[in-house]
Amino acid sequence: MHLYGLKTCDTCRNALKRLGDVEFVDVRAEGVPEHVLSRAHDQFGGALLNSRSATWRGLSEAERARPALELLRDYPALMKRPLIVRDDEMWLGWDDEVQAALG
Repeated sequence: MHLYGLKTCDTCRNALKRLGDVEFVDVRAEGVPEHVLSRAHDQFGGALLNSRSATWRGLSEAERARPALELLRDYPALMKRPLIVRDDEMWLGWDDEVQAALG
């Protein structure tokens, strides 16, 4: 299982603590592999883009108008976190539903 997030994100740290045996990938330092990002975008669409982040607020209107997948490639910190991948399954965020699904 892989957890894509930011090492400074409290939600990601909580998920890591609860999940235990998971490989953490800091998206700011390592990025998100293209195949994972594309698959996540196909599954979650616009929900993958965190428009409440400081990174988003720092973008110009012209940058915000770019396609979500392009923005996520250029600014991985814009991704809603955490993105959890286990085999062919993906979860976005760390709400009660995700926590229940992952036990």
